[in-house]
Amino acid sequence: MTAYRIGFLLWPSTKAMTLALAEEALRVAQRVHPEVVYELRFLQAEPMVEGAWCLPGEPWVGKLEGCQKLFLLADEPPTHLAPALSSALKQLVRAGCVIGGLSAGVYPLAQLGLLEGYRAAVHWRWQDDFTERFPKVIATSHLFDWDRDRLTACGGLAVLDLLLAVLARDHGAELAGAVSEELVVERIREGGERQRIPLQNRLGSSHPKLTQAVLLMEANIEEPLTTDEIAQHVCVSRRQLERIFKQYLNRVPSQYYLELRLNKARQLLMQTSKSIIQIGLSCGFSSGPHFSSAYRNFFGATPREDRNQRRSNSPFELTSVPVERG
Repeated sequence: MTAYRIGFLLWPSTKAMTLALAEEALRVAQRVHPEVVYELRFLQAEPMVEGAWCLPGEPWVGKLEGCQKLFLLADEPPTHLAPALSSALKQLVRAGCVIGGLSAGVYPLAQLGLLEGYRAAVHWRWQDDFTERFPKVIATSHLFDWDRDRLTACGGLAVLDLLLAVLARDHGAELAGAVSEELVVERIREGGERQRIPLQNRLGSSHPKLTQAVLLMEANIEEPLTTDEIAQHVCVSRRQLERIFKQYLNRVPSQYYLELRLNKARQLLMQTSKSIIQIGLSCGFSSGPHFSSAYRNFFGATPREDRNQRRSNSPFELTSVPVERG
């Protein structure tokens, strides 16, 4: 009976759910089919903070070996990557280990150059930041990606989707189906499915004209359409479009459109190094003062104030460390 050795390398930001989804799929597989044996190893990537609650796992003490697959888990981009750990990870990959990143676990992999030329599933809220930092990685909006010997999942329930794919490839679709049934999973999702939930679910409405109008707005951020143009595209009058928005979203189309553009601008402010004027123009504002005024009215702070404050309070930067190229 062959035991499959799988390791989980955890950063302090890892949520219990992220680890539990991955672990439970493997535990259930063993219970459903006792001939399937997994040896699971849990390692802490950083020293534990005394007195703080943390996930189970032994401290990483300088070596990573013996695993056929190793998953890096984090739910916020790690702030530090120790040189010794960097070297150990690269050595493990050279030895033929299949390596994966779950949720923000893609960040250390990308930082080490281990995802260059590979597809990687990146959570939608980190897409802009990740793409700017790691242009040689093919960042996707997929639930998960399995590209040669690299596995990535965007986070949340996509972690379970990826592990079901691992079970299917290692032991057959029948076992993956049995595990999903045991876990009462409605269906096994393919990795290439997109992350964002359908627009009508996000809006809380299935009104087709409203859906069409919002899709148009999302596709035209840099050069906004007028309300009359949107109404014309969705084949209703301006008055009827305003009535639909008021009924379902409690705001007129122009107000919803402005909020959409401002939220996109805020995402770019926090996740990219683009200048404030570049961000304003890319989100449909005609000038810096126009952008700054609209932003302050909506968020209560200017773009510069908001960027400075949020970045000073957020451990979002991944420390760069010199790593040998293997």
